[in-house]
Amino acid sequence: MSQEQNAVKTRRGFKEFVRKFFVSLKRAPQNISLVALAVAFLVYSLNLTSISNTTAVIQGPNMGQCEFIAMLFSILAFVVFLRAFPKRQKVKKVMIVLLFLFLALLIFADIIYLNRIDAALNRAESPIVIVPPSDGNPNGQNVFVGVAKNIVSTHIIFVIICTVLVATLPIYGKLIKKINTSIEVEGNEGMGTIDISGED
Repeated sequence: MSQEQNAVKTRRGFKEFVRKFFVSLKRAPQNISLVALAVAFLVYSLNLTSISNTTAVIQGPNMGQCEFIAMLFSILAFVVFLRAFPKRQKVKKVMIVLLFLFLALLIFADIIYLNRIDAALNRAESPIVIVPPSDGNPNGQNVFVGVAKNIVSTHIIFVIICTVLVATLPIYGKLIKKINTSIEVEGNEGMGTIDISGED
């Protein structure tokens, strides 16, 4: 097989991959918001050590509860999300309302947690000081507090993105369904294309 034939085969394979991706997306456009929810959970859970250390050092009011709420309702949000969009069934509105409630609780808990960090960093007596690592002090001091602040802020952003994506699903879902995923058969140009929109 020549180099040109290999290049053509690669292009066809890529086009087919893209086509199948959009066919799958047309069937379940809600997967876009599910990905945002998954990223939010991973960002938070994979940095739970820094968040827990920050809670232990600052010991601000309700910080532990906020941390617990963030993990609990992140998991519950997944469960409710999957129940809200059952396969080949209508969207369950009660589950959507619950999903929005859980997402709002996540944002609320994160905002309280960030306020506790800011209060500890700016308090008049014994403020928490973050010292970056240096040659003389390779571990730094309270570096995890800065990490936790960034992670919680990022978590809020992704939860908001997920909320917006769920709220606007009827709009972009219709736009996605308009994407042409038909297959053009070589040698039969005069016969038009085979439309596989029935797969949606």
